[in-house]
Amino acid sequence: QVRLVESGGGSVQAGGSLRLSCTVSGSIFSINSVDWYRQAPGKQREFVARFNRDGFTNYTDSVKGRFTASRDNARNTVYLQMNSLKPEDTAVYSCNARTLDGTTYYNFGGGTQVTVSS
Repeated sequence: QVRLVESGGGSVQAGGSLRLSCTVSGSIFSINSVDWYRQAPGKQREFVARFNRDGFTNYTDSVKGRFTASRDNARNTVYLQMNSLKPEDTAVYSCNARTLDGTTYYNFGGGTQVTVSS
């Protein structure tokens, strides 16, 4: 079992920055990747970023060069640093963890709201 707790988010003006945190617990050594998703009002949930166990990252095109995923092993936390935020980044952000056996664990706490005003 893997459990996830998100934190961070908030409201900023365009051009500002926020950092999201996803702290994992439980069977952390089984985790293959931690993924960030977002869902804007009236839109489908979309993939944002991935940080995998080998330290590789990938991002959806719309956030490349602005968002950075990183990991703090001591805190069992994956971060999503979001810079140069745009109004279109406004969404509820959530993280999930995929384990080596293909299981995906979700945080059912609802995610964290990011609001970017113009």
